[in-house]
Amino acid sequence: MAACPHCSTEIPSGSRYCPGCGAIQSSVSQMATAVAPGTPSSPRSPSLGPVGRLESSVGFGGAAFQLGQILSGRYRVIGLLGRGGMGEVYRADDLELSQAVALKFLGRSLAERPDSLERFRAEVRNARQVSHPNICRVYDIGEAEGQTFLSMEFVDGEDLGTLLKRIGRLPRAKADQVARQLCAGLAAAHDRGVIHRDLKPSNVMIDGEGRVRVTDFGLAVRPADGGSGELAGTPAYMAPEQFDGGPATVQSDLYSLGLILYEVYTGHRALEATTWDGWKSQHSQTEPRSPEKLERDVDEAVARAILRCLEKDPAKRPRSALQLAASLPGGDPMAAALAAGETPSPQMVADSGGEGALAARSAWALLAGFLALLAALLALAPAAEDLGLAPLTASREVLEARARDIVSRIGYTEQPRDRASWFSRDYERMLWRSKHEVSTHWRRDYAAMGPPLLLFYRQSPRLMAPAGEPTITPDDPALAVSGMVSVVVEASGRLRELAAVPPELDSTVAAPGPATAADLFSLAGLDTTRFHEVSPVWVPLSAFDERREWLGTGASRDPSASAGQAELRVSAAWWRGRPVAFSVRGPWAQPTRMSGARVGTRNPVTAVVAGMIILLMLVVAGVTGRARLASGRGDWRGGLRLGGFILGCNVLHWVFATHHTPDFGHEAASYAIVTGIGLVQACFLFFLYLAVEPYVRRRTPELLISWARVLQGRFRDPRVGRDVLLGSVFGGVAVLILFVVNALPTWVPFRGQTPIPPVTQVMNGGGDLLGVLVGIPIQILVPTLSVFGVWFLLRLLLKHPLAAAVGLAAIMTALALGAENPVLEVPGALLQGVIAAWLITRHGLLALVAAQVMRTLLVYIPMPFSFASPYAIQAVICMLAVLATLLWSFRTSLGGRPAFALALDD
Repeated sequence: MAACPHCSTEIPSGSRYCPGCGAIQSSVSQMATAVAPGTPSSPRSPSLGPVGRLESSVGFGGAAFQLGQILSGRYRVIGLLGRGGMGEVYRADDLELSQAVALKFLGRSLAERPDSLERFRAEVRNARQVSHPNICRVYDIGEAEGQTFLSMEFVDGEDLGTLLKRIGRLPRAKADQVARQLCAGLAAAHDRGVIHRDLKPSNVMIDGEGRVRVTDFGLAVRPADGGSGELAGTPAYMAPEQFDGGPATVQSDLYSLGLILYEVYTGHRALEATTWDGWKSQHSQTEPRSPEKLERDVDEAVARAILRCLEKDPAKRPRSALQLAASLPGGDPMAAALAAGETPSPQMVADSGGEGALAARSAWALLAGFLALLAALLALAPAAEDLGLAPLTASREVLEARARDIVSRIGYTEQPRDRASWFSRDYERMLWRSKHEVSTHWRRDYAAMGPPLLLFYRQSPRLMAPAGEPTITPDDPALAVSGMVSVVVEASGRLRELAAVPPELDSTVAAPGPATAADLFSLAGLDTTRFHEVSPVWVPLSAFDERREWLGTGASRDPSASAGQAELRVSAAWWRGRPVAFSVRGPWAQPTRMSGARVGTRNPVTAVVAGMIILLMLVVAGVTGRARLASGRGDWRGGLRLGGFILGCNVLHWVFATHHTPDFGHEAASYAIVTGIGLVQACFLFFLYLAVEPYVRRRTPELLISWARVLQGRFRDPRVGRDVLLGSVFGGVAVLILFVVNALPTWVPFRGQTPIPPVTQVMNGGGDLLGVLVGIPIQILVPTLSVFGVWFLLRLLLKHPLAAAVGLAAIMTALALGAENPVLEVPGALLQGVIAAWLITRHGLLALVAAQVMRTLLVYIPMPFSFASPYAIQAVICMLAVLATLLWSFRTSLGGRPAFALALDD
């Protein structure tokens, strides 16, 4: 009978498993071990491995090679380290490189088996993927006198299994050191995509300086194939899923690592068995005792970390070796990497920083602070927002019905094939009044005029297919099809503008135009007695055979109101008796077709700074990002996730917000345009992230910890919840500053400052509302990452963190400037800039993104809020999005602790 190379138990003929220790006899890991004569036959020390102390070398009796023999013209044999079922392991001197090596030979009988030879080569391939101080280096594969061997680093030391057998458990300080180094070595292997599959004490060497080396990658696989269906490993250290032939994963190695650490800290195995079935049952069903119950010296955190590794369900084990290392005493691999001048990997960044959970009272304080901010916003809304000037009483559907009624009453009774309607702000009129009247007066005056909103309505005898934006706009598609009608009505239902396209062929006789002028005045809510006719100066875009104009006042129901005294010019044009153009214009109206300029809402300084940042980031992304991708040093996986997320948001925005038609050609073209734009944004974000992220990771990786966890899908991570909660609170502070700035003119006289407008897509409701919500990442991520990139460019240029923070605050202030009243807006922009810079420099990228998202959501809520308002549903949906984000971040930030744990030691 053959003897087991691990425990020397005789193995019945044909059996694959040792009846003594349960080892798989076909495993290359077992064949690749060598037990020195005189070593106690014990499952605890089944192999010496490819390295070991020369003093414990066995004699050369029966060895294939002798002392001083030169192999392959390069290696001089110094000693036989061990022999076993796999063959022999020698210590040799590499004469070319003048260094000691270990030569691991595959036995002649095994070399004739293709599977054994292939596994031998796989050990070289897999081990050479990893270069780390805690991994035993494998150099090459060769052949000497017909025998295949691999050359590897010679470690003058002792394997961990033998050490534990000799001294029992390790002292606590040494155990902590060994545990951290094991985690580091295993993390390096996993980072290179190598799963060990046979991690055990005998495959861990402790060199003469006490440093850990992980050895024997003969059973290692790549995660892509994982060895599914293959039984491989040592039963005493195999994960439960490996017994069932499941694929090996990072968590399988962590299970084995947990068993090793259990022995390191306690001196005892976590589980005991003697047969294959016994080991399978133990690993699958038996819960090991807590290490601290065996040894009082074991720290509670260590015991908890080990037991997490030994969970039966792989999903409950640590996500990585680095995460395990971070939970051990003194385990901060990122700090160690920075101290060594190395750049921590993205996985290392994600797994560092500890749990980051908030104490219950801290979480409650942040929650209460946000709710107080929300209450202040609701109180300020009547003075700070457009809809606070005058309540909106008619919904979009009601105003659209009014617009269709107007179209029918002026003679366009044909049933349209396509129609669309949307809200827009009456900004030109408001801005003119704010510049020419005292704010405390004109703001109160709006209560008599009605809300400063306009409803645009368009109908067409053909399907409307916009060429640019996915939605219908006043200019896209062009008003160029006979029978097209465009109407603008005020929120009060009065007609403001009309444009219609006459027939392309028409031989009818014109009806008298003046007969319909009074009807148009009536639809516009104007008194004809307050107007007198003048020579027309405004020329409509459509063809006409008659046009007329009037001057007068009376746009307001209240004649005493200032707007009622403003001079208005009413223009109208007819074609064959039917109106083709009508408009009510005040002194605020500009001939935009001649000048090409519209009233802007953006400060030119902001526009220039934003343009320069985007241009700079395009250069950085194109040059540095490409270089990072080529070198493989950037977090390309995180970049791909970001790019894919942005592309998905673009597609969802197209689904919800686009004006869809049954025309397949138009739909395909529209989808192609949106997808193309999304791909451009995704590529830009991908390369920008690759360009910026490595700099951050090398210098201040703590700013990326929660962000890296989000990219890994760890949405229930306490640190993620904490940073989102913090960012949400400061996003609310930024909105409060905005509300105060825009509410002050209601009580203090200022000129040139209009209130905060409602987001008209939200007011439209339906698909437009859903589209604008899923589009938040599109408008947040690219600018935020660009600002983040600017921050680190400032760090590189200005050297000192404080100087860079001041520079960033100045840039953020410029980006927050408005275009109306600098006396009000500059202080508010400065405060918002300081908040943004503080968030970046103290809490990192995720907190800044969360602040921007919360700021956007709060601005999206149409206010003042009332359940009786026609926009109540939209407001409730936006409010629910705010509260859901807040409550999720609050609960997550507690890390599973009770929300009402308000003990004194909390």
